[in-house]
Amino acid sequence: MLLEINQLFFSYSPEKELFRNLNLKIERGRIIALAGESGCGKSTLLNLIYGLLDWEKGEIIFDGKPIYGPKKNIVPGESEMKLVAQNYDLMPYATVSDNVGKFISNINLQEKKHKVLELLKVVGLEQYANVLPKYLSGGQQQRVAIARALSVMPKLLLLDEPFSNLDYSRKIELREKLFNYVKEKNISLIISTHEIQEVMPWLDQIIVLQEGRLIQNDSPRDIFTNPYNAYVAKLFGEVNVFSDEEKSAFGVFKNFWYPHEIKISQSGKDAQILESRFAGNHYWNKALVSGKELIMYTDTQISGAVKVDFID
Repeated sequence: MLLEINQLFFSYSPEKELFRNLNLKIERGRIIALAGESGCGKSTLLNLIYGLLDWEKGEIIFDGKPIYGPKKNIVPGESEMKLVAQNYDLMPYATVSDNVGKFISNINLQEKKHKVLELLKVVGLEQYANVLPKYLSGGQQQRVAIARALSVMPKLLLLDEPFSNLDYSRKIELREKLFNYVKEKNISLIISTHEIQEVMPWLDQIIVLQEGRLIQNDSPRDIFTNPYNAYVAKLFGEVNVFSDEEKSAFGVFKNFWYPHEIKISQSGKDAQILESRFAGNHYWNKALVSGKELIMYTDTQISGAVKVDFID
């Protein structure tokens, strides 16, 4: 086991309790996402794991050894763990290459140069090798910080919203290269993200937090198909929520139905289409079914009266 959190208690103040008896185990070589709404504790948990905050009770064990907060550890952080937070802490008067190579030994300069170039390719910044950070965008600076963190080949890499400052095309490029690289090098990765659907294909595990509580911890498939509650289901996008009474009235077997699970059918419940809008690879529709407004996706634009069915 690479990381263990046992009976952890943490509060920013008596009025702001966050983690109360948090327990978590992380295996080696896995790509894991921390998911949840803003304020649920994602960034705080990363800072606790890295040893930047002191906690009240409990323990954090990394690679068989306890982690300590600032009160017991003058220099925070662990040599085999790296955190890339949302302030990137780059050296302003050093080039991108020098920033990435900051922690790489100078004993073999040719090998160092090769390693820096390899990492710049991972984050898509090889053409910016000789540029100073002040001339980079926030998203580019973020990628430099990620490359620098990877340079020491940590056993565990912690990334706080790593794709938040990237445009969509760069985001697609970086996530694939980054996830493939950490898998190849057997680096364990924990990322906090608001965009769980965009990274789901590469994840081994999703940990869902809600107001400091661990709500669900499972594989992406299991969490998506069996969300613990509406809060979890809504992390994946739009969802139709049915109360137990509505579930019984509609004759459906679960409380949460994603829009793609509601289909036009020859027989089914009568529905009146209220809106039908083009949304790229599908049409977004709002339908009134037995007095309840539902969101559903179709391949073509629809209108008027139709019949719908619920297909898992």
